[in-house]
Amino acid sequence: MTQIEKYKAFLMSLPRGSLTKEQLFVEELLLDEQPNMSIYYVPYEYVNAEAKVMIIGITPGFTQMEIAIRSARDDLLSGVPLARIDQRAKKLGSFAGSMRSNLIEMLDGIALSNQLGITSCRALFEERRDLLHTTSAIRYPVFQQGKNYTGHSPSILKSELLYLYAENILLPELQEVKDALIIPLGKAVSEVVQAFVSKDWLNGERCLFDMPHPSGANGHRKKQFEQHKETMQRKVNDWFGS
Repeated sequence: MTQIEKYKAFLMSLPRGSLTKEQLFVEELLLDEQPNMSIYYVPYEYVNAEAKVMIIGITPGFTQMEIAIRSARDDLLSGVPLARIDQRAKKLGSFAGSMRSNLIEMLDGIALSNQLGITSCRALFEERRDLLHTTSAIRYPVFQQGKNYTGHSPSILKSELLYLYAENILLPELQEVKDALIIPLGKAVSEVVQAFVSKDWLNGERCLFDMPHPSGANGHRKKQFEQHKETMQRKVNDWFGS
């Protein structure tokens, strides 16, 4: 399912090249707004229901939003079929930048690549994208006073607006990608997934809860990873049956 038709005219009107906040933080892309918080559209509706691994971030940041919107604009101008635009935008934008390298390093560190039969989890973002579904606790970019929402102040569970997005969009995604190992990144996302497990909406055996968020701003990432590395590797082995 894609909403790209709804936004097609505006996206095609955007200028060539990289895009700024001034060009993207606009009424045409605004989905919801509260004091100090805004949620914007991004073409991320593609769901890979056959994935074997599902990685969940907090919400797309501006870097991811800009890449995805630019990808959709270029695809529309090039005549790419509408049904493929979300898939292509997500492939380019999800965990783009240093986060992706940090994430790959951690996934390889718990030997996930061995269980998937690939040399490195880098392949998940390239030639073996068929094995991966990426998403966020809040599918669409959330900003507080123009800055990336970090999952705190308020937490997703304490925000009526954000929790509605999580329950109405993330939960059906989790249930649709039914055979995947679920990897929530960081405490803020794990709390949301654990809330679904506690309500018996989701099987906790599918969930790898101790993976730190791969953001470079997470100064405790390496320490947290080492503390939970062995437990996570056992969980991976148990899920994939070896």
